[in-house]
Amino acid sequence: MNNLINNKFKDPKVTADGSDRAFVEAEKIKTLWFNTGTLCNIECKNCYIESSPKNDRLVYLTFDEVKNFIDEAIEKNLGTEKIGFTGGEPFMNKDIIRMIEYSLSKGLKTLVLSNAMKPMLNRVEEIKKVNHKNLTIRVSIDHYEKSKHEEIRGNNTYDIMMKGLKWLDENNFNYALATRLLWNETEEELRKNFGIFLKNNHLKLNTNSKQELVTFAEMDESVDTPEITTSCWDILKKNPKDIMCSSSRMIVRKKGLKKLSVIACTLLPYDEEFDLGQTLTNSLQKIYLNHKHCSKFCVLGGSSCS
Repeated sequence: MNNLINNKFKDPKVTADGSDRAFVEAEKIKTLWFNTGTLCNIECKNCYIESSPKNDRLVYLTFDEVKNFIDEAIEKNLGTEKIGFTGGEPFMNKDIIRMIEYSLSKGLKTLVLSNAMKPMLNRVEEIKKVNHKNLTIRVSIDHYEKSKHEEIRGNNTYDIMMKGLKWLDENNFNYALATRLLWNETEEELRKNFGIFLKNNHLKLNTNSKQELVTFAEMDESVDTPEITTSCWDILKKNPKDIMCSSSRMIVRKKGLKKLSVIACTLLPYDEEFDLGQTLTNSLQKIYLNHKHCSKFCVLGGSSCS
């Protein structure tokens, strides 16, 4: 049994028991993500991308780099409907406002993932100018209780996040929340308790909406998880077209490299197996689900960064 566990996620196309590994094929890139850089103003426990004030493994993207990929998506008719900006903390990138403006100018829905802390609050006058019906800022809040949020994000992170959240609400931005399923609460209980939290803080969100309160399965690579085989789709009653990498890609610049990379999954920016080259068009290829995150987060957890 231990040998079987140890041999999981080794062969790209075959699982440890010799079965055909499940794969996903992308025909369109409905959501195009940009990792604007892994530097962040805080360092959270279990951050899937290891963002911190020191981690610059993915360096800052420039406006021109983002523009070129958005243009490619449009010119090649790749079916792109949404642009997502993630990090690190996107508002630490000096070009983020221009990036948002360009995305919106092309009629694309635009999503920015932020911790709503000082990097955002230091730029509120700039951000006000890009407020638009197609822009959503999604704020990470690891728990509605201050103590649990700060257990993950560190001391003195909750109050400043709440200040940013209330600023977004008061200035009529479209915003959403993202949280983790790690507190031994059912999703139903979590949504109910977040509803009370929002009401107490006079915030206007519907916690029953999976778009307005996004819940993520926890990603702990030390925990065993099943490999996904081609037969799992029918067993689990899952459609491979519903898996994130069937309709999204992420652009990154790896430190020390001149050219940017198109990555199959927002969760796996450092794994060379999921690096699909330098153009969106060439990235439309089979993605074998050869990672624990593929199994636990996307297939079994049913989560999607979009």
